[in-house]
Amino acid sequence: MRLDKCPICGGKLKVRKLKCRSCGTSLEGSFISSPILNLPSSYQEFIEMFVLSSGSLKEMAKRLGVSYPTVRARLDEIISALKKECEEREKYKKEILEKVDKKEISAKEAANIIKSL
Repeated sequence: MRLDKCPICGGKLKVRKLKCRSCGTSLEGSFISSPILNLPSSYQEFIEMFVLSSGSLKEMAKRLGVSYPTVRARLDEIISALKKECEEREKYKKEILEKVDKKEISAKEAANIIKSL
């Protein structure tokens, strides 16, 4: 099941638990995922189709049954959303560094958090 927002309030969901499909090991915490995974599922599906079409907007237009400009406009919309997600990630990195300055977390903890991004 693909969830990109809370089914109750519509807010952004955050990954808090990961589980291995092979051995069942579970990890709980606060995880940062790929910015693409934070996009709405319709955008993710478009990106998947884009990649499978070898990045051809002409092929995408044919597969979707819409005009090239429509596909281009949709891609531009997704690019803008992805840039926003990336900016939020950078903002999060800065917040982590500020926590180090305030001695709320250690430099080692901050490095581990940033590496996991």
